[in-house]
Amino acid sequence: MLTLVTGGSGSGKSAFAEDRILSFGEAKRIYIATMYPFDEESHKRIARHRAMRAGKGFETKECYTGLANIMLPEDCTVLLECMSNLTANEMFQQDGAHENTVEAIIRGVRHLCAQARHTVIVTNEIFSEAASYEGDTVLYQNYLGEINCRIAEMAEEVVEVVYGIPVYHKKKMTDHKGGAEK
Repeated sequence: MLTLVTGGSGSGKSAFAEDRILSFGEAKRIYIATMYPFDEESHKRIARHRAMRAGKGFETKECYTGLANIMLPEDCTVLLECMSNLTANEMFQQDGAHENTVEAIIRGVRHLCAQARHTVIVTNEIFSEAASYEGDTVLYQNYLGEINCRIAEMAEEVVEVVYGIPVYHKKKMTDHKGGAEK
């Protein structure tokens, strides 16, 4: 099952995504970290997220580019955080996909889903800002928007976290007999 979790900065989406992974029960838990540690602020954010995951049984794999190259244990649960960083890395890192960013990331997401029992992907809601941008920032927004739309289409669940409250835009339902229906 694929779950896409979105929300603004500080919305609680990371905590929700971790809780979602824990709700799947006992399994090998893999955290795919995509934030490239390029300055003091990024190191602080990474440390904060590691502290949040402490004691929850996550094994961390760092992946800045090339998501399709990750090999996972069978029947694991995966938390990828976050798509916004991965998109920027693929666009701007030397070994990134550059103009092929969207396809490289979608191929990587399919690769994760084929290996994992449950995959939860965190992304950022950056599209409701009133500011206008130019150049690479507009291209980044276009790529991330397309990636988010394509993942949402593939996902069984799409959840926006607003002030710590999950709002389901798409939710996998179960029928009375325990089977799944959409």
